[in-house]
Amino acid sequence: MANKKAVPLRELGDAELLERLAETKQELFNLRFQLATGALENTARLKQLKKDVARVLTELREREIAASEALEAEQVGENA
Repeated sequence: MANKKAVPLRELGDAELLERLAETKQELFNLRFQLATGALENTARLKQLKKDVARVLTELREREIAASEALEAEQVGENA
């Protein structure tokens, strides 16, 4: 069963995914900085952002694998 939180990511383009990844990593960096300085109030947001980064990276990797498999299948079809 597909993760409900990952479904909106599948609808985004590659550029949008990379942009979202950069934004999420920047926010995670800022929260870690707040944690180190003692200014962070909501520590649960750190865990949530880490999972968001993982979801985006997973979607990007799935697309990379699918593209590779499609290219390989195309090359096999040309050689047959």
